[in-house]
Amino acid sequence: MSGLPDWLNASLPPAARHAGLAIARLGSERNFGRGGLQLTSPAFSGGGELDPCFTADEEDAVAPPLEWSAPPPGTQELALVVEDATGNSSEPRCHWLVWGLPGQRGKLLEGEVPPRTGKNSLGNSEWLLPDLPEGEPHQYVFQLFALELPLTLMPGAKREDLLAAMEGHVVASTTLVAQYTRSQEDEEDWDDDDFEL
Repeated sequence: MSGLPDWLNASLPPAARHAGLAIARLGSERNFGRGGLQLTSPAFSGGGELDPCFTADEEDAVAPPLEWSAPPPGTQELALVVEDATGNSSEPRCHWLVWGLPGQRGKLLEGEVPPRTGKNSLGNSEWLLPDLPEGEPHQYVFQLFALELPLTLMPGAKREDLLAAMEGHVVASTTLVAQYTRSQEDEEDWDDDDFEL
């Protein structure tokens, strides 16, 4: 999608380039990857496929695990924004808002519920399970921001409230992209299993 600066285009696959992403508003060439800040997951590689256990396609699905390197000195806290970059709307679908994470190297375990979360696109303060039409690939952009001051937002804040609170206070940022496509084969296998029972 057009409207992104060159430094961000270079770090995102073409299908994940949505001009409304939080990183497009809050990131900059100067703070992107500053201090070696990196976001990874033991459950998928950058640009890799999300497991169905993190989506609405499986019962008891949870948020994926994430790990990050040490942010630059002076970081007071970290914030995480996860958005679906697929679509033509001006704002991407928001799947997770998390802040209040300690300003140091750390991780979120699979299914862990962070202490401070905001409202996703459905108005819930939890990981919004990807729920897609069959065969339609979507790109999920996990965006991590290192902040120079602690946020005073109360849990349950909206995306716009979080982005406004972070504006001007981001000292480093990074992204991790995952994709997911609902498979018809998985659904057929599930139906076959049900029939055999």
